[in-house]
Amino acid sequence: MPTYRYQARNGAGQVTAGTLNAESVAAAASALRGQGMHVMALSPAPKEAGAGVGEFFARINSRKPTTKNVLDFTTQLAVMIRAGINLRAALDGIAEQTNHAAFRKVVNSLKDDVESGKQFSEAITKFPKLFGPLYVSMVRASEMSGSFSEMLDRIAGYIGQQIETRKMVVGASIYPGIIGTLAVGVTVFLLAFVLPRFYLVFEGKEDVLPWATRFLMSLSHFMTAEWPFILGGVVALAGMIFVVLKTEVGSFWVDKLKLTLPLFKGMFQSLYISRSLQTMGQLINAGVPMLDTLTITGDISGNQLYKGMWHRVHSSVKQGRKITGPLLKDGLMPRSVVQMVAAGEESGKLGEVLDEISDYYSKQLKDQIKAVTSMIEPIMIVVMGSVVGFIAMAIILPIFKMSQLVQ
Repeated sequence: MPTYRYQARNGAGQVTAGTLNAESVAAAASALRGQGMHVMALSPAPKEAGAGVGEFFARINSRKPTTKNVLDFTTQLAVMIRAGINLRAALDGIAEQTNHAAFRKVVNSLKDDVESGKQFSEAITKFPKLFGPLYVSMVRASEMSGSFSEMLDRIAGYIGQQIETRKMVVGASIYPGIIGTLAVGVTVFLLAFVLPRFYLVFEGKEDVLPWATRFLMSLSHFMTAEWPFILGGVVALAGMIFVVLKTEVGSFWVDKLKLTLPLFKGMFQSLYISRSLQTMGQLINAGVPMLDTLTITGDISGNQLYKGMWHRVHSSVKQGRKITGPLLKDGLMPRSVVQMVAAGEESGKLGEVLDEISDYYSKQLKDQIKAVTSMIEPIMIVVMGSVVGFIAMAIILPIFKMSQLVQ
């Protein structure tokens, strides 16, 4: 709310000055007159030195809620419910303690819906981007079984595990991205700014120049002469790739590529298996019906191929068949995993078996991420060194050769 500085005379004839908050100048003047004052001067107060910083952080705080906000909310709600606080009071308390303005609105909306008589599982469906199908299904199952706080703990554990996994995968991608960007940047710098300085030195001596030097000189000349078209082509290609990746066909081929790249396929396979089986195990242990479990598992798997596999499992189970048939046929699950799933299905302990398998693949994923990162580092260094070395040698060798001819 804006702040206004005023100067006014009260009923006793004394002149006073100060500041007040109001929606507008008219509202500020009305408020002063309501206090029996005669307004002499009224103007917006100058902003304090730290106001800009405050507004900056306020804008940051108004950003969209994240998965971390949902995790904190779920953990706090579980603790309050377990302490015997009713749901409405718990939501009210969380809303007061939440510093994130946008998420506070979400919690207040949930509180209003609960006060109006809606089930909590129904209230959270208004925010599908924050509370996905797994969250809604597990909460709905807990409302039927009366294990709300325990289910919230389980959901919080699941969300925390997914956040940790996402951080590991993103962290493993940062280093190769930085090294690759540096390699491209250094190469462009050498070709566009360093090599052109040797044009006069090599001019007229093309016959004695090595093929590598002639190739790089031609490439450098093309880059410096046609750089607007090259830049436009790169931007157009990047935009086209972005658009294609947003399509179902494009995302399918990218997901397929992830499972075929020699260095990365094991890591991605462990990621999708761990995520799928952990989701499925959590839902089964929560008492969610099998068909709903398989649908949600496919949607959360994160890969089009695995999503299709789980949807085929859904169709098979819907026809009265077992889970393991489509899993063996697709080949996306190792045979040992399918055998363990089959054993859990036969023994009636499928949820426990799935939890154990997902824990194993979560640990395997961590080991594979470390292995991939340790292998990428020397590979990227060798590639970057080879490119820079090739350019340097293409410049140095002809100079050394011409110096020998002069002697």
